[in-house]
Amino acid sequence: MSALIILLCISLFVAGGFLIAFVWSVRQGQYDDDYTPSIRILFDDNEK
Repeated sequence: MSALIILLCISLFVAGGFLIAFVWSVRQGQYDDDYTPSIRILFDDNEK
């Protein structure tokens, strides 16, 4: 039973680390799309 508690604590610690890393990367702009706006002019959006 104590091994289960230890593994649960370790898994929560690892999951929290991944959550912190994800929030940090979003706040730093790692998922911003810089490429698409520059090529948007090449596509024709006027569909009639």
